[in-house]
Amino acid sequence: MNSWICLIIAGIFEMLWVLSLELSDGFSKIKYILLTIVFMIISIVLLSFSFETIPMGTAYACWTAIGAIGVIIIGMLFLNESTSFVRLAFIAMVVIGIVGLKLTTA
Repeated sequence: MNSWICLIIAGIFEMLWVLSLELSDGFSKIKYILLTIVFMIISIVLLSFSFETIPMGTAYACWTAIGAIGVIIIGMLFLNESTSFVRLAFIAMVVIGIVGLKLTTA
């Protein structure tokens, strides 16, 4: 599988484990605890596959950004988190940084 595809899917699973962690209610709901663990393992395994052709620092930065941006967007859409212009501008800067890393990776 293409390293960048692995990395994107790993970032999606990172987002999923963060969301399931939130839903675990302080690790008090076993279903969400188990989902968190499964999603974490899948995310880390896929991240490690991406290291085959993507430099570790680039892969890690992209992985965390995909997860963070995904969680922020879900928070804005479903959890009534702020959608201020300034917040959106900083999210855009992260996206620009990820695109820049992709474009400068051999």
